[in-house]
Amino acid sequence: MKMMIVGAGRGLGRALLEGLGKPGDTLIGVSRKQPSDLALAPGIDLQWVDADLAKPTAAVAQIADRAPADLDVLIYNVGIWEEHAFSEHYAFLDDSDESITSLVEVNITATLLLLKRLVPKLLGAPRPQLILTGSTSALRQSGRPEVAFGASKFALNGMADALREGFRDDNLAVTVLQLGYLNTDDSLNTPLAQAAARGERRQVPVHDVVTMVDALLRLSGASFVRELILPAIGDERF
Repeated sequence: MKMMIVGAGRGLGRALLEGLGKPGDTLIGVSRKQPSDLALAPGIDLQWVDADLAKPTAAVAQIADRAPADLDVLIYNVGIWEEHAFSEHYAFLDDSDESITSLVEVNITATLLLLKRLVPKLLGAPRPQLILTGSTSALRQSGRPEVAFGASKFALNGMADALREGFRDDNLAVTVLQLGYLNTDDSLNTPLAQAAARGERRQVPVHDVVTMVDALLRLSGASFVRELILPAIGDERF
């Protein structure tokens, strides 16, 4: 299996890189810089593309140029949010025009441009899969006030719906992971019970996301998961 993970340098992306794959697989990580201390399963061929999606045009060209000719799975795990998002200090009217423009460029423009170049590399696979990291902020009545971030994740849902229709005859499986608040402080090296205890049950351990994505990769070509909603058990919005 050849799998590319965009946004693999830290947090959830790094956990996916370290937690997925089996001997003989090729994993292609994409981030600004490759971490020096990755812990991969034995027998995995790791490739890396250094690219900064804050500069969409240049980054997309770099990634497309260095991506393999064919892929089985593409995991797109990219997204930035407002400076004071998810805190009591957030106020939409205080966001600068520049910060909103930058957020849109990373979360929407870069996504569209890169998918345009990478989706064709999936279409020859026996079971092509595209997995997009969304957010519970993209659900209706999400209970979150972050305007630009929420809008960008709603846009991701629209991309997913359109891609499913546009490439239905190619059997492209498109899944959006609607994730709640994540515990990215504890890596996969942290015991699951310890990671789950952080945040008073209001944060999802990255371990759980890796478990669910691994299950997606194991499905037959006869089915797919359209949307996976994964909030923390103590998240009062759900």
